[in-house]
Amino acid sequence: MMMQDLDQDFLDSCLLFGELPDDLSEYLNEDNLDTDVLLGDPWFNSVDELDYYNDVTVATDVSNPANNDPQHQSAPTEKTKSRRKRQRAPQSQLNTTAKRQRAPAAARPKTKKSQAEPEAAPDSHAEPIPAKAVREISTSPPGILYRLITLPDTPTYQVVQLSPPATAAPPVFRLPLPHTATPPTYIIVPAAPPPRRLQMPPLSPVDGAVAPVQMSSSPPGSLSDTASKAMSPPCASPLSPSTETSPCKESPPPPQSPADHPQAVKDYIQEAKAHVSQTCQYMEPGLSLDAHYVDVRLSPREILCSGKNTNKCLDKELVIMGDTDRQSSMLGHAQVFEGSSGEKSKRYILLLGNAGMGKTSLIKKLCLDWSRDHVPQFDFVFLLDGKKLSVTEPAYSLQTLLLQLSSIAPPCVDPEVVYAQILADPKRTLIIFDGFSELRDYETLLQAQDKDLVSSLQRDSKAQSFTVRQLYSAVLQRVLLSGCTLLLSTRPRGTATQLLRRADCFLEVCGFTPKNIETYVSQFFSDPALSSAAQDRLHRSSYLHLLCWNPGLCRLICLLLEHHKQSELPGSLTGLCHQVLSLIVETDSRRTHSDTETGVIVASDSSQVKRGHRNRSRSQVHSSAPTQRVRRTRNRERQVDKVDEDMKSVGGDTESTVDRQLLSQLSALAWEGVKANTSVLPTGRAASARLQAFGLRTGLLLSHHLRTRILVSEGEEEGGERTHRSEDESILLWASPFLQSYMAALHLSLSRSLSDRAFLLTLPFQSGAKGRRRPQREELELTQRLAIGLLFHSRTELQSLHSYTDVVFRDMLSSKQALVTKHLEGLCYAELSPSQLLEACHYVYEAGFTQNQSSRDAVHLMTHLAENLPEFLTLRGVPLSPPDVFTVQKALERGGAEGRSFCLDLEDSGIQICGLRALVGLSNINTYRACIADVITLWEQLEQSAEEELLQGAVSKFKIHPLKATQVFHVQHLQKLVSMHVHKRITDSSSESILAEGVPAVHELHKLEFELGPDRGPLALPQLWDLLPGLQNLQHVDLENSKIGDTGAEKLAAALVSLCLLEVLNLSQNCIGDCGVQKLVTTLKDLPRLHCLSLYSNVISDEGAESLAAVLPHMAALTDLDVKYNKLTDVGAQSLASSLRSCKKMKTLRMWNQCMPYGVFERLQQQDGRILWH
Repeated sequence: MMMQDLDQDFLDSCLLFGELPDDLSEYLNEDNLDTDVLLGDPWFNSVDELDYYNDVTVATDVSNPANNDPQHQSAPTEKTKSRRKRQRAPQSQLNTTAKRQRAPAAARPKTKKSQAEPEAAPDSHAEPIPAKAVREISTSPPGILYRLITLPDTPTYQVVQLSPPATAAPPVFRLPLPHTATPPTYIIVPAAPPPRRLQMPPLSPVDGAVAPVQMSSSPPGSLSDTASKAMSPPCASPLSPSTETSPCKESPPPPQSPADHPQAVKDYIQEAKAHVSQTCQYMEPGLSLDAHYVDVRLSPREILCSGKNTNKCLDKELVIMGDTDRQSSMLGHAQVFEGSSGEKSKRYILLLGNAGMGKTSLIKKLCLDWSRDHVPQFDFVFLLDGKKLSVTEPAYSLQTLLLQLSSIAPPCVDPEVVYAQILADPKRTLIIFDGFSELRDYETLLQAQDKDLVSSLQRDSKAQSFTVRQLYSAVLQRVLLSGCTLLLSTRPRGTATQLLRRADCFLEVCGFTPKNIETYVSQFFSDPALSSAAQDRLHRSSYLHLLCWNPGLCRLICLLLEHHKQSELPGSLTGLCHQVLSLIVETDSRRTHSDTETGVIVASDSSQVKRGHRNRSRSQVHSSAPTQRVRRTRNRERQVDKVDEDMKSVGGDTESTVDRQLLSQLSALAWEGVKANTSVLPTGRAASARLQAFGLRTGLLLSHHLRTRILVSEGEEEGGERTHRSEDESILLWASPFLQSYMAALHLSLSRSLSDRAFLLTLPFQSGAKGRRRPQREELELTQRLAIGLLFHSRTELQSLHSYTDVVFRDMLSSKQALVTKHLEGLCYAELSPSQLLEACHYVYEAGFTQNQSSRDAVHLMTHLAENLPEFLTLRGVPLSPPDVFTVQKALERGGAEGRSFCLDLEDSGIQICGLRALVGLSNINTYRACIADVITLWEQLEQSAEEELLQGAVSKFKIHPLKATQVFHVQHLQKLVSMHVHKRITDSSSESILAEGVPAVHELHKLEFELGPDRGPLALPQLWDLLPGLQNLQHVDLENSKIGDTGAEKLAAALVSLCLLEVLNLSQNCIGDCGVQKLVTTLKDLPRLHCLSLYSNVISDEGAESLAAVLPHMAALTDLDVKYNKLTDVGAQSLASSLRSCKKMKTLRMWNQCMPYGVFERLQQQDGRILWH
């Protein structure tokens, strides 16, 4: 029968909830519903009575699309909140079954109506649903959960009740709600019970045995997967602050696909993509991404395991791969967010790259690809600029940060719905941080925040009471939107303790390859003839071609090639920046002069028109004396023309003087920016309106939109409403980091306001602890390099950059040149670090090659550098770019002219194969070290090109002794080199003439240190066992803390048979037990030169000690044995002490550990003084 009415008492009790919406499922929790009263009802708590309703069937519910719309799911009003609490029923009315244990409220499934009920298409003519076709209400034990389902008031649905009991109230009821014509019908049905976790009983000892300590502690890896899962049920990870569900709840429903989003969200996504396609289509003014972007490759970087150092510099912690490995692991921009095979997708990505390498262009390309549906894993992309940190007002929320302050976010019509979707599925949101010049900016944002602030952010992220810095910090620390993907761009220098801990992916933007340079130049010059001519000129200038490795410098070089088609190209970075700045100033002056001429001509024409009109009027009235009027008019015109010429000449000089003054002011501001490590121009009196206009007009500065402020006027309009208007707030930035550094160098070298003492303090390599401790930043090094180059630049070309007299300018340059020369000559190059040595080579190169005819002082500096470079020149650990290699090559060539020869160490430098070939081919290079894989690649290239002489020198000069393997690929490369040594061939098809006696470097390898640690060491052990027999001249093998175990000890014993020259073997901390020692001693006794053996901190017991004691008398060369901190007892110690009496050459025996009674050890030590405890 149809249920239309309800008992009035029951209805009155239900109305105590307040004004209920159509769907009450979201309010069924402990806060909004009194479960004691609900479960106290006889119908809910009587199992016997509930069994009568097994035959009751109810109609299914059609999912209402309007109810799923976030706009219709409004929050409860204050009135509703105040009515949530109601009077409880008397205790006598509660059923005794209500006191039973109930499921916690947190375990209630949050299912929507559309998920709880199957969908059915509404049909007004549909027949009533038969009882047998309708889902039944299942019985539930006391305390089980219930769901509240709304039945639509349509003829399609009927509620049929079969065999109702006379004592229980029906489970179907109606509630009259405000603003509704018909009271909705509700039905309460039991929900599916939560899954139960079955736990195995704990394992108990048998026969009263006591469990050993190992079982109680359960070290990692000691239990099998099955046992560990049985003994300890899986624990959920702790909740992040923004996690929506609790681990004790059921798993949340799968995230919605884009097709399931509300229409407002779909519309916003399409608007955002259209907006991004417009804002991100240009790399810079005049250069579109589609026409000029070159897809640079990305190199994955790994982090070194450097212990517990709390002050980690990112450039020191990154593993520098060789060119061969780097080329094989390159990624395209489309693979940034893709994880490797079998790995999870990356969620915290750090994008690294020096100034001008194209990080911002790459980010724009990624955003443009997203707008074209090429990045389908994200529905929302937001670009947050680091320069917006200057906004300090606490007037923002996470919603306004993403939807208003994002650089690529369009105006949002319905921000509430869009923001709700972002919070509902943060994994489909990408947040990009750009505009941070150094790692220090991120590190400050990653510092721990105040607890009250974190609680406030988590409680209400929509409250507009936070600063941009606080919101940035919350997003970076995963306080807000913990599931989103973060992409952070920065330069690789500086301390990065927090980033190293948080980031799960490090990608570095690689520079242009020669092929990329050719592509960029051809795209820059649309005319094929101009492109070919530009490339020919570029190839003839070796240094400029190498500078094109940096995309930012490649852009400046192409600009120079476009305008200076016949002039000679510069040979240094200083010359390049000087010509580009001169070109910018000349272009601006020419444009300004043209505009001035146009304005004068227009004014003259207009005055002539007026005069002609006036004369014609007068001639119509007064026709007397026409010849005299014409004569006076011509004389007046001649006078005006003469004044105009005088004004033009004076105005030209005045304009040139003004430009010089403005350049001087800009250079001072550039130096302040370099010192502050910022590209933002300061506001206020320092930057006048005229100076800003000059910078924008010349292109030295760019206007960057910061935010749009909404201003409310105090007055009111006729309608009584306040007027609103928006105001764009912008800041000025330097357009190019290279031009900013060059302008700062102009201030250092050509400004009289900087005294000699102050100038001396700006020079590199300052003495003293403070100077050595202070890290050198990239922009400061570049400024110092350019300042030294300017001091030795052509004075004639510098005339346009200053307004001093010739005498003053000459004296100022001479004074500063003398200071620089004295400073560089006073350096002790042997005490400089590898990075400082490289910078010294750059300084001297800029001083000597800035102009074609080097000055006497510049030549003297180059000679002094060549004479004082250390013979063993190491650049280990310093990333070498192509321009770096070129300057080192020039310094080494100058040293060869002075009769000097060098030994180069280029390991961990990432030098390219072409640069390695250039340095190895120098005649004054005696030996060199480099990445083994790169050296093998170079040999293969030289063999393929049939350059036998260069190949012979490259093979004979290569050295690898001593070799320290810190990465897995080091062992892999060594394995390939040893294979070449054994087979005596570079490739399978090569002859044996070059390697007839093997690889000299392998012959001369005497010491091998295996320092991969216990985590990565086992990964490389199989390659190590294969290559060791080929290293027959090894004298020192260090395998400490490699976790080789007994199995590895057996493999090592088989490999040691070939190492007859071995003298030192370190096997400390390797988990070697008695079985491993028994395998080793059979080989160790046959090594005639082994004099030092360390088995420190293993798991050797008395049995293994007896095996050692048996072979000690046969090890004639052994002098030092270390078995400290093993499992020896007094029995094993006695065995070793007894065997020691027969070893006359033994000097020390260290065997103390905690398992040995100290009295026994003291007595043995008294009997033989060679027994030591440390």
